[in-house]
Amino acid sequence: MTAALRRLAMITALIPGQLHGQHATDTLRLLERFPVGERLLYDARFGFITIGHAAMEVAGVDTIRGEPSLHISFILQGGTFFYRLNDRMDSWVGIGDFASRRFRQDFDEGGKRRQAAYEIYPDSGFYRDLKADTTLPTSPDPLDDAAFFYFARTVQFEPGQRFEFHRYFRPDRNPVVLEVLGRDTIDVPAGRFATVVIRPTIQGRGILAEASDPRMWLSDDNRRMMVQLKSRFSFGTITLRLIQADLPADSAGAPPRP
Repeated sequence: MTAALRRLAMITALIPGQLHGQHATDTLRLLERFPVGERLLYDARFGFITIGHAAMEVAGVDTIRGEPSLHISFILQGGTFFYRLNDRMDSWVGIGDFASRRFRQDFDEGGKRRQAAYEIYPDSGFYRDLKADTTLPTSPDPLDDAAFFYFARTVQFEPGQRFEFHRYFRPDRNPVVLEVLGRDTIDVPAGRFATVVIRPTIQGRGILAEASDPRMWLSDDNRRMMVQLKSRFSFGTITLRLIQADLPADSAGAPPRP
């Protein structure tokens, strides 16, 4: 970690998150939990066939309207001989408050292109849809689809719990629900992992949408990496399995490699 990032890690506030008015997240700071350079690689499986790959990456720290913001990305590419997909999401979340400030989507699924660009102003309480040229109210401490992948990694889960978060940046799509289904030990190409299994759902479309019936396996350790994800698409269910975890050597709390 560079000296500048070390200074940012020292001054950043604790990650916020509320469940019925109480803090639901742990106390690791944002740059300690998600260090720049963390890259998680997955294969994409349709049944027993590998049809593509995916990656989640902490790409860097940018400044958005004066706020140091963590740039995170999610990429999914692949498909079958009759259906192709090429999806990308980029999110910028404030290091001091873990609130989204910018969100980009570029989806190409089955030959249908869908793009979206949002500027989010958590301090002012609104977001701008750049494509539609509209300004609308946003939620307190707003988060977008990509940011929720990382937010889920900060919540302390126990089987049987059900969390409702009213933090999605488009208020009409709240709440985002995280249900804890249990614990499981699974084998993926990266090794064997003890995991916590959750069902995350966001109203609307996307890989975490309710209609996609997603399931997420998070490593049951201090890093809580996404080890596996299952989500339903129009042609069937895709399973993402962790094949490689690239973690900075000096990242705090990094688990031993399998």
